[in-house]
Amino acid sequence: MQGAGNDYIYLDRMDPTLPPLPIDPSELARRMSPRHTSVGADGLVLILPSDKADARMRMFNADGSEGAMCGNAIRCVGKYLHDEGYFQGLKLTVETKGGIRHLDLHPGIDGEIDSATVDMGQATLSPTDIPLSCDLPLIDAPVSALGATYHITALSVGNPHAVIFTDDPQALDLPPIGSALEHHPLFPQRVNIEFVRITDPRTLETRVWERGSGETLACGTGACASVVAAVLLGHCPADTPITVRMKGGSLTVVCTSDLRLSMTGDAVRVYDGIYDV
Repeated sequence: MQGAGNDYIYLDRMDPTLPPLPIDPSELARRMSPRHTSVGADGLVLILPSDKADARMRMFNADGSEGAMCGNAIRCVGKYLHDEGYFQGLKLTVETKGGIRHLDLHPGIDGEIDSATVDMGQATLSPTDIPLSCDLPLIDAPVSALGATYHITALSVGNPHAVIFTDDPQALDLPPIGSALEHHPLFPQRVNIEFVRITDPRTLETRVWERGSGETLACGTGACASVVAAVLLGHCPADTPITVRMKGGSLTVVCTSDLRLSMTGDAVRVYDGIYDV
């Protein structure tokens, strides 16, 4: 399934009587994610039962590292749970490592879910929560990498992000820059990077570098982080729908004055298959 071009392989593990996976999901993500020699994806998501919410998701990046939250993946999880008949209502809760998230599902004309709105929780700039290796928040702070200086706003929306405003994200040689910033000493658990251009006060253009996956077509939490940084720096108004355009599609994000977030975007089922381990 994919949301805004951010594609993951999903394993249905809702049946508690299923035998254990034959290999660790981290290793499975590494095996399945390569695009030319395997299934091809930004990573792997397990859909699991939960004793705290309607379901639980675990997501693994293409390199096998486990992430706390993925805004695009969670919409697809909601779609799958509804369309497969696990839950009939249009409101769901999903447990993630970043906390429980509430979803409002939106059906298309065929009755299947084609988009969803996710309560993404509250963003934080706390160095401990991100985490950062410094004691003070980073808001439009100069950070050096590869001989250049980037003005970074660092925050967590369930996972760590560093947002950089630039005139032309598409002109960047992203692989070396993204990798250098992802592994910068400021970020002991690495970080996702967003390079953002302000099109107008209600539209952002964002290019995404995801830790553990490299450049991706979209990132839901990255879109949220971009809007938070834009609101903090006065580029966009709070409490207003902001369109975030990425290579794979667009998401709509609302950030309140106290940095609470909701995000709306598509959820698309692409195909089902069998993978031999």
